[in-house]
Amino acid sequence: MSKDSFKADDYPLGVEFTEKLRQMADPYHDGMGGCHGPDHTERVHKTALHIGRLMEARLDVLSAAALLHDIGRRYETREQGKICHAEKGAELARDILKKLNFPQSFIDETAHCIEAHRYRGDKNPRTLEAKILYDADKLDSIGAVGIGRAFLFAGQTGARLHNDSDDVDILDCKPYSREDTAYREFKFKMSKIKDRMLTPEGKRLAEERHVFMEVFFERLERETKGAESVGEDFLKMMSGRG
Repeated sequence: MSKDSFKADDYPLGVEFTEKLRQMADPYHDGMGGCHGPDHTERVHKTALHIGRLMEARLDVLSAAALLHDIGRRYETREQGKICHAEKGAELARDILKKLNFPQSFIDETAHCIEAHRYRGDKNPRTLEAKILYDADKLDSIGAVGIGRAFLFAGQTGARLHNDSDDVDILDCKPYSREDTAYREFKFKMSKIKDRMLTPEGKRLAEERHVFMEVFFERLERETKGAESVGEDFLKMMSGRG
């Protein structure tokens, strides 16, 4: 599909500036793999614009913030969490947007969205656009995509496949350790996201994705314990009849 065939509001900053931001963000994604790479950014960008249209938000701010929201991630990964990628990303975004001669008010609004998008962060989203970016980013960390990303991240950090509650208290496991599995991420973060959403559309989408995760991790638990049968109750849940 050519760029000309997209809707105009897919490029609220215009095609030229949108592509320029993508190009300037790309080097910061090097080494992030499929978990926090450009594909994650593009999904967040699409979701943010979708919610933004429904809520009549500033799509230009949302577009810039979504495209730049994870450019601080490699610094956090390199320092194993000692640097907050949201705060670092906001700092880097200010420099990028300043070089492109965006107005200071636009830079401030975009930087706030980025610094407040982190689930584990201490910055609360104050603006509508910040709340939308927060929801868009969280939606990409749950459901089928979220499960895939959790396993990718666990693989990148050298974690094992699964640790169930019989093996270890997973909430006490250290991040970036062998026990920092996808299941730990589910228990620690992913399972709580639906109750932390900030917009009506974000809440609706999160509820759907949460149900799928419950089904998946129940199945994973059974299989890793060598269960011969998933059971009638599980099959009903899978078919939506339970």
